[in-house]
Amino acid sequence: MKCVYCGKEYDLHRGLTLIMKDGTINHFCSAKCRKNKEMKRRKVRWISKKKKQ
Repeated sequence: MKCVYCGKEYDLHRGLTLIMKDGTINHFCSAKCRKNKEMKRRKVRWISKKKKQ
């Protein structure tokens, strides 16, 4: 399966599948992706902050 939000490939038995009222099916790899999609965030980078030397 492929996550709708981040595009990550994951196994079928993991993740979350939501079926909307209009019949569209959304597959999410984690609750983090699901929540960000619900908040309508489009470009989110999960990058750790690097210390400046």
